[in-house]
Amino acid sequence: MSHASESHGIVLNDFKDHIKDLWEDLLNERFVFSFRNSLKISAYRKLETEYRKWSWSLRSAMMESENKLYNKIENEAIHEVEETDLHRELKETREEVKKSMSELFEKDRDKDILIQWKTSFEIKIKELQENIVRETKRKLNAILQQRDLKKKIDAQRTHHENTLCEKSKELTFKLRDKANDGETLKKEFDLFWKQWMKMIIRTTPAVRDIDIMRDVREILSDVYDSLPVGYWRESRDIFTVSSYSDYVKLKKPSGIDASQIRYFVTDVAQQTDTIIQSFNISKMGYNISCIQLLTDYIKTRQKHEEGQVNYVFKNEFFIDLVLSICKRANKKITDQHRLSREANDPVIYVEKEREEYYSVFLKYCHGAASAAIFGKIICEKLKELIEQSVYKKTARYLANYMRTDCQSLNGNRSNLEKHILKTLAEEEDFNKYMNYIHNTRDHYKSFIRDEVRRYITDQFSVSVLPKMKDNIKLLQQKIMKAAHKLEEVIRKELAAIMSDISCRFNTKSFPVNLDYKFRPDELLIDHFCQCCWVQCPFCKAICTNTIENHPGDHSVAFHRVTGINGYLYRGTTNLCINICTTAVVSDRWLYPDGSDDKVPWKEYRRAGGVYAYWSITPDVSELPYWKWFVCRFQRDLEKYYMKTFQGCGKIPHAWRRYSKQDAIESLDKCL
Repeated sequence: MSHASESHGIVLNDFKDHIKDLWEDLLNERFVFSFRNSLKISAYRKLETEYRKWSWSLRSAMMESENKLYNKIENEAIHEVEETDLHRELKETREEVKKSMSELFEKDRDKDILIQWKTSFEIKIKELQENIVRETKRKLNAILQQRDLKKKIDAQRTHHENTLCEKSKELTFKLRDKANDGETLKKEFDLFWKQWMKMIIRTTPAVRDIDIMRDVREILSDVYDSLPVGYWRESRDIFTVSSYSDYVKLKKPSGIDASQIRYFVTDVAQQTDTIIQSFNISKMGYNISCIQLLTDYIKTRQKHEEGQVNYVFKNEFFIDLVLSICKRANKKITDQHRLSREANDPVIYVEKEREEYYSVFLKYCHGAASAAIFGKIICEKLKELIEQSVYKKTARYLANYMRTDCQSLNGNRSNLEKHILKTLAEEEDFNKYMNYIHNTRDHYKSFIRDEVRRYITDQFSVSVLPKMKDNIKLLQQKIMKAAHKLEEVIRKELAAIMSDISCRFNTKSFPVNLDYKFRPDELLIDHFCQCCWVQCPFCKAICTNTIENHPGDHSVAFHRVTGINGYLYRGTTNLCINICTTAVVSDRWLYPDGSDDKVPWKEYRRAGGVYAYWSITPDVSELPYWKWFVCRFQRDLEKYYMKTFQGCGKIPHAWRRYSKQDAIESLDKCL
């Protein structure tokens, strides 16, 4: 006792309180004194980190090949893409990955531990390759189909350009005696251009400004004509609601499987995001049929879901689900449609080329040689292609560079989650926490986008801009080599074009001028988010498996306090302070989603549904982070769920000793 007093400065009564708190912890969490095999965990985490590197190598190589094949499609050099072609493109990288895997499993110091996962990870890599190839083939063949439509648009564009050139020549001939009168030339060209644009506007069908949410409301109103007038304003964000009880009708007296509904909502949102990408709106443009296809898909999924559960969804569920998904996709669709319109609307693209045609007009007036005028036109045509190529190459470079240089993105998903949790703790924003807990995948995406945006802003002049200029020089050399017959003409014009492009490089133009699928944040999101996102039905922890739709059970290294998910003690309004790994060895009962059917915690799988697919291992290992979170945001959680941490759910005193710094440091120790 005296030693305790000297070391820690506590008196006997304080020491007794500490012992009492510890005893309360043992009673509340039902600790089972088992121990984690730390060597096994360390080896597996090493394997996961390496797997991420292997998968990134394969994805990165496929992106390079996809871009090359895309250019060949644009140049009509290929007319069909086969999986064998893509496998051939991946051969070199595949061999490198195979060699790296062999070295890890055969030469690593933990090889005797790692060997147990060798077969499963070889299967994972093989499945990943097949998925990458299959998805790339689908995308490239879709581009091939769009090429015919693009030909029609290009033919229209060429017609406008040819007519404009002829008109410029006629005007030049008319003004041949005033070639040195710059003011007169400018005035005559402006008048001519104004008349030309009027003609294009008159002969081009008016393009209606798009309004995604207006189209959504129109489609939903056709289906549900009895909706109250103000329903659109009162609709709820289905991703953030705390309860689904208002959205369902029970087929028979029983509970509502809230975890199953939330998983359904998350999965539908994920799949619709993939469908939106497949529309290729940046090339094809948007029309209301896109929304019709989305609503049809969501309705089909809903009917299928209702056939497997003991409840049906009310109309309000479908409406709010469609509205919530479309609100999230609104900006992406609008941005992609803007890119399409800028490329394909004659009124826009002709107006954008005004300065180019004025320059050609002046050359005609000053009697420039045909070769010089031709060189000028060629370089102007190359301008947009050069700019896009530079942006794409730089985006891939950035994604690769951030995978090694950025602390949050240079490891596996567990490392990424650790940095997300640290950021949440540092910001102490409860709403962001709730978004992370209930909409984990979207929160990950937002975090990655913020990291990329911050990196581009901080490193633009140091890293991004120099790389873009290097890419421009390489392109310039390639173009000069390819155009040796017009070398002198091209060199002069190309230098001016390259300078103009370089001047427009800045932190704002970088994301705006790239299609979504080529942006560095989307490349990284695609890399990190192709994994399992199923959440524990009790505490909402995310399955740590790195493969989507993986075989076997879901599992997670560290579970959370179940009250974070709104879990209650039966017959009370008390939020639970159980942690799953200790609850599964207790003598308590659980009532799945509020039903009257009780199941022993020890046999939680008997609850069926989503519970049956989780492996929750008894464990005393704890993550202080979530205990700190419950104490720090107790009032917010109670207000959010309209329940309390009282009675059975009283927070142990020991939890309140954890500081924010303790919580953050525990992430480095445990994750």
